[in-house]
Amino acid sequence: MQKQNDQIIVTTLESIPGYRIVKVLGIARGGIVKAKHLGKDIVAVLRNIAGGEVKEYTQLLAEAREEALKRMTEDAKNRGANAVVGVRFMTSAIGGGLAEIFAYGTAVVVEPELQTGEEKS
Repeated sequence: MQKQNDQIIVTTLESIPGYRIVKVLGIARGGIVKAKHLGKDIVAVLRNIAGGEVKEYTQLLAEAREEALKRMTEDAKNRGANAVVGVRFMTSAIGGGLAEIFAYGTAVVVEPELQTGEEKS
């Protein structure tokens, strides 16, 4: 579980420990299509010949995941959510050196659960 943009709780869990879901706002989504960089592609081809991790593509996909997550979080905020639960990522190759990264989850409004002896203010 992580806090995004100082306000949104983002988690792959279906619930958030210590919070209760008071409103479900629908699916929050964010996607990006990234293209391979020609210079990095040449280095990646050489690495592929030698074998091992293709760090250029690993970095490209990591950056794309972060951007997709950021866009999903913004979508959730625009819906009035303060959390996104059940977050998942999807990746697909489009062809021609393009890859799509898609992040989605359920935008919700949560509030802290009351502890024993506390009163709601």
